Amino acid sequence: MTAWLATTLLLVLTFAAFAAALWLYRLNRGRPTLQALMHPLVTGPLMVSGILVASHIDYDQYREANQLFFFLLGTTTVALAIPLHQQFHYIRRLLKPLIMTLSFGASFAVLSALIIAWLLGGTMETLISLAPKSVTTPIALGLSEKIGGIPALTAGVVVFTGVVGAVMGPMLFRWLGITDDRIIGFVTGICAHGVGTTRAFEISARCGAFASLGLGMTGALTAFTLPWLILFFLN
Repeated sequence: MTAWLATTLLLVLTFAAFAAALWLYRLNRGRPTLQALMHPLVTGPLMVSGILVASHIDYDQYREANQLFFFLLGTTTVALAIPLHQQFHYIRRLLKPLIMTLSFGASFAVLSALIIAWLLGGTMETLISLAPKSVTTPIALGLSEKIGGIPALTAGVVVFTGVVGAVMGPMLFRWLGITDDRIIGFVTGICAHGVGTTRAFEISARCGAFASLGLGMTGALTAFTLPWLILFFLN
């Protein structure tokens, strides 16, 4: 099989898996719990992973074939500034509580992952790969490469974190009685980055805007501080 044909087939696989996953998601509309479990970012990756494993195709080959989607992922993240600008008049009045929430949420996301991995006997390389788990994929992959992590592991953990947040987040907020779209969106953006932000836009434009803010601020804070922290602890 030529390289061009293999790349084309892997691109088609991504499109087909997402289309099938989206169909399953819409099929369960009206059943919130089941629909959440059938989110395209849950079922789609499972379909792709199953086919890759069965076909003995490694992640690096799949990623190389899907460079177009990785590029679009970065541009989509930047485009989230549009709804953020539309809700800026709300955000400006809530700057202090937002910064406090960001500081705690972003720090807890990194520390909890590192402590659990360390207790389970994770190597230093594994710990470094897990550190950027709560920032959006383009930033996380860049950070992982720069600080000596394993990008493939980082990518998997980032997606897993986002999917769990997108699926469990709305149920948890309902259980806690939290109905304010601003709180739901901002916390979802911090904890579940791009996947959670997509889910937040399904709730409302305001929820999505605050999720975009949480995603962006967490990414910026982590990108600026994490390399210095890794350097400090390694030395």
